Amino acid sequence: MSGAASTVQPLLLALHSSSESLGVAVQPLGEPVATARVESFPLGRRLSNELLPCVEQLLPAVQWPQLGRLAVATGPGGFTGTRLTVVLARTLAQQLAIPLHGFSSFLLIARRLLASQSPHEVGQRLWLEQVLPRRGSVVGCYGFDPAALGGVAELELPRLVRPGESWGGDGPCAAAVVDPEADALQLLELAQLAQAVDLAGPWAPVLPLYPTSPVEGL
Repeated sequence: MSGAASTVQPLLLALHSSSESLGVAVQPLGEPVATARVESFPLGRRLSNELLPCVEQLLPAVQWPQLGRLAVATGPGGFTGTRLTVVLARTLAQQLAIPLHGFSSFLLIARRLLASQSPHEVGQRLWLEQVLPRRGSVVGCYGFDPAALGGVAELELPRLVRPGESWGGDGPCAAAVVDPEADALQLLELAQLAQAVDLAGPWAPVLPLYPTSPVEGL
């Protein structure tokens, strides 16, 4: 019985809650994207009560010991929602002694937007902006980089630009719109690349990103 259990293929879990919807994706480590299962849950403020039941719809808790690697979106996003999934991912990684990778939700959006462009345009910069009512905008910058995991690098971390302030960019901004399922799949892809090169994933440095005050939220 123990020999059979040891042959179970490890799983990869991705969590994304940097918007009003929770994105959850699961697939076996080392398998193509076609094997992934992904679902989104429009929870809003109900995330704190329904996070675990939603995760268990795709991966029951009894299977969590099969996890071999984790990925989580670190924001920018709402204070409570982003924090809850990051805390869950950190706890699982620590308890199961498995790698955890945190990626900015803006980076995941940038990867989707740059996918239709030529990766040979190294140095091209894509600015992303999320407008916050009455508080300004959160702005970040991204571009192709062959040395970066997955080929897209975060050139400038998302930061808050107050109303009337200059954001200092060198081009137009694209809207930073989260697609919870597509971005959860981006998390899987990046974590699979990390697995392929045996990249370490210590859980301790994975922290939520809050460009605004936690009291204000996004």
